[in-house]
Amino acid sequence: MSAMFEGNALSAMQTSSHCHTPLNNYSPQELALEIKAFISGVDQTQGRKLSVRDHARCAVRLLRTVPACRGAVLEHLRGVYDEYVAAFLQDLEAESEHGGNGTSGGSNASVSNLEDVIKEVHAVLSEFIELSPKAWAPLVSTWAVDLLGQLSSKHAGRRAAPHSSSLNELLQLWMSCAATRSLMECYSQCLAAMLAWCPDACVDALLDTSVQHSPHFDWVVAHIGSAFPGTIISRVLACGLKDFYAHGYASADKMSQQQPIDKSSRVPKIGSVVGILGHLTSRHSESIKKELLRMFQDSLSPPPQNVPAHSSGAGGWENSPHLRRATVPFLLQLAALSPTLLGAVSAELVDFLRPPVLVQLQAQFQALPREELENMLGLAVHLISQSPSGGTRVLKFLADTATPSSVIISGPTPSPHDSIREACDRLLQMLLLHLHKLVHNRPEGDEPYPHSSSASGSAMLQVIPFLEELQGHIGELCAETLRLERKRHLWLHQLLCLLSVYGGASVATEALCQLFTQARNPEELALASQLYTPLSTSLSGLIPSTVSRCVAQIHTQTLNNRELAQLLNNLATAVQSQEEDHRNGGSAGGSSAQSSMSAQVKVAVSIHLHDFCQLLLHGDTVVSRATARLLSCSQLPRACSPAHLLLICRSAVTHFFVSLRKQGEVLKVGRQPGEEEVAYSMRLLSRLAGYSPLALKAVLQQLVEGALLKGNRDLFGGLQESQGDDTTQSANHPDISLLDINCKFGTSVNFTGNVWSVFHSGVIGKGLKPPRTPFQPDPDRVSHNVQTLLALTVKCCSSSGGSTTGNARNGSAADAGNGLPPINAEAAKVIAVTLVENICPDVANGELSWPPEEHAKTTVERDIHIRRAFKGNPVLFHLLRVVAAGRPALCYCSVVLRGLLSTLLAHWEASRQPSVSDSPWHLQASCLLVSCMGEGQLLPPVLSNIQEVFPHISPFEVRLLLLGVWEYMRGNSPMPQKFTFCADQGIFFRDFSRDGDVARYIAPIHSVLHKNIDRLGHMCWRFQV
Repeated sequence: MSAMFEGNALSAMQTSSHCHTPLNNYSPQELALEIKAFISGVDQTQGRKLSVRDHARCAVRLLRTVPACRGAVLEHLRGVYDEYVAAFLQDLEAESEHGGNGTSGGSNASVSNLEDVIKEVHAVLSEFIELSPKAWAPLVSTWAVDLLGQLSSKHAGRRAAPHSSSLNELLQLWMSCAATRSLMECYSQCLAAMLAWCPDACVDALLDTSVQHSPHFDWVVAHIGSAFPGTIISRVLACGLKDFYAHGYASADKMSQQQPIDKSSRVPKIGSVVGILGHLTSRHSESIKKELLRMFQDSLSPPPQNVPAHSSGAGGWENSPHLRRATVPFLLQLAALSPTLLGAVSAELVDFLRPPVLVQLQAQFQALPREELENMLGLAVHLISQSPSGGTRVLKFLADTATPSSVIISGPTPSPHDSIREACDRLLQMLLLHLHKLVHNRPEGDEPYPHSSSASGSAMLQVIPFLEELQGHIGELCAETLRLERKRHLWLHQLLCLLSVYGGASVATEALCQLFTQARNPEELALASQLYTPLSTSLSGLIPSTVSRCVAQIHTQTLNNRELAQLLNNLATAVQSQEEDHRNGGSAGGSSAQSSMSAQVKVAVSIHLHDFCQLLLHGDTVVSRATARLLSCSQLPRACSPAHLLLICRSAVTHFFVSLRKQGEVLKVGRQPGEEEVAYSMRLLSRLAGYSPLALKAVLQQLVEGALLKGNRDLFGGLQESQGDDTTQSANHPDISLLDINCKFGTSVNFTGNVWSVFHSGVIGKGLKPPRTPFQPDPDRVSHNVQTLLALTVKCCSSSGGSTTGNARNGSAADAGNGLPPINAEAAKVIAVTLVENICPDVANGELSWPPEEHAKTTVERDIHIRRAFKGNPVLFHLLRVVAAGRPALCYCSVVLRGLLSTLLAHWEASRQPSVSDSPWHLQASCLLVSCMGEGQLLPPVLSNIQEVFPHISPFEVRLLLLGVWEYMRGNSPMPQKFTFCADQGIFFRDFSRDGDVARYIAPIHSVLHKNIDRLGHMCWRFQV
């Protein structure tokens, strides 16, 4: 062999040429000289040491001519590439030091001398790879990627090299270097050539280098992955799976085959797999997700037929049953190491978990040892808790699958097998236990709720991605919990509690608010108290915050009418549960917790009473009824501004009249919703009247004014004039002339304008105005409404307004069956003054004394107005009776009584009817007037009894008796000072013996009795002094 290397020196060693010399141009002697020069580094003809450039060219010539030398040549070229990279970085550092002036000429010369060598090496390797890829691609790919790893790690500490975390800057730096760019292009060419027949070798080299030189090697992975995303992703996963099975997976097959697992010799590539896929996620997340899901599906599907088990193609792992069984554990381990990959597949993976897939998974896991199976379940629980997305879908899948078969599951989900259901049940229980530990297990001294406090960074609660995502789905969780399905609602309720503890007051408030809004019955509403009980020990002010959030929902109008009414009814039920507990004597256990929540709800609602009261006038009947129910049982605030108080009173009174009208419109058998609404409104108004003197005055004043309003008077039998259709006559007779109609009543129309000019009114072109027919309401409905109004008025007047006992605030009132206390004189005075102001507002309150009967001629117009008011509003007589019962309040109605009595006297004096029954309204008004004056002790009993004889005497005799009443009132003016308070009975009395002799006023009575002795003889004893 030594003779083979003998020969003359080649002139090519002295000349620099970029051309490729053919192999047949070199003799064996010339090749021997080249080899000797390459090994010794000395020019064999001139005896001088070869420069780096000449030595590299010698190596390139050997690479072309002697294939056996390629290993040594490639090893030598490592130094050439390293020297070029060092000179390149030194040049960059020199430029940065001198401000980019380029003063380091030596380094520039070194780089330029080697750059053409780098290009020549790249050209030679590219040519070889193209001509014989199977011979050169595996060798060059391994050499190139390993050299890239060495260069990246060796020069990572240079000042010119960016930090390894700056991937884009690193990629820009190394791709601007000719040496590393050449190596990257060679590797890419090898990878492209090997894809068809042996991609694993290329990817294995990439993974091995990534494990050895990470993180400085990450830029190579990022670039190669971007150039070959599909190939790199699939092959990296396949190589990682094989490595995981070989080093990190203790399967049952290995144990049965007694294959030892040397943990000390493990060099796992899974970390490199995670790093590579992590770099590719930013641009190729969809491809990674599809490949991961494909691996999962292929591992469970039947293996392809007639394919060798150890095929080295792209799908080689699918043909190995051992690798197929290791796929799911590998994917779990991969997801545990990379939250990014976990978030990419966690949501979509649930869609693949259909019953057939679950059966296949169960079949795979049954072969695992118990310890390995427990580890996998624990890993799955950890992954679920750390999943940044898809948590709601995973939770729904677990809950649906673990729900017992007796429970109807919404949706098309088929019923799973019992063993699968038990496994999901266990997994769900483990998940809840794991979350409980994460939420509650904190070092001593940590803030329990750092979200709502300024805790230090070390004491902050660990972020749990699963719970973080579920915080945005509180409403859905509450809706699922309220379905009350066996086991399912217990799991979800426990999860809600953990979410509330984890998220702090904001999440707990949202959960309680959703439960109050969505609960449809007391059983579902009980879940709110069950959630509140464990949270109340740590979270203060939870119920006030919840009610405030409910009020905010009302103001922002985020609830529809059904949800709004449901919320109000649930709040009312929560408030009333405390009263029910008190009536039942109270009980231990859960009821005490519920009673505690009810008490806080009652106080919280009272703070927002002015917000809720606006819903009393809501257009939806269900909402207004629910609001009335809530306010009727709620506690009134201890301190309330006058503006809010008047607003509440005004809304409550308006709602009372609206509910009265609705009650008449809805006629049903049994207890009607309208009756319930009226009862709620009455209870609210009576409690408001007992709150303070201001509230009492406001309620009574608005009740009287509301009853006399034109829109409400028909409820109490008042006259409502309904006009006919003005267009009726014109439609039937379009040519009717109003002038012609007026001429029919005379030969001509008198236009003089004096008092005798009479015109028949109408509309020009339409004829006379149609006749007005009074509206006749239903007597039974009117009677019921009047009784309701009187009952409410009496209850308000009997309440202790402004008492310090707090009975009105707590809603306790005297039971109707036990009788009501006497009517309060001040309350009756409010009604009296309001009546006077509404009937004749031009009268001052000081007109209490009665003038002579002739004085009535000066107040005819006012008296007629008073008479019309009483005739159009029959309820006025009933209100007068209430005023009369609260003596001496009737004294303040003196001007009204005087005006009505004056018109009655005028009527009976002018009446020419033979019987008083021909004037029924005047007869009734006379009887009611005298009766009220007698009850209010404005008249002595002997005079007040005359109303009993009115139906049996003539109109003239009625006038005589009423005239005696006028004379008595003129001689004994109705003054409140004439009344004395009786402390025993709590009412005022009038001693008529102090007013003088009454006998002179009853002489007309005796005359009438004597004249009608045949009919009135049995009543004489009623008029004895």
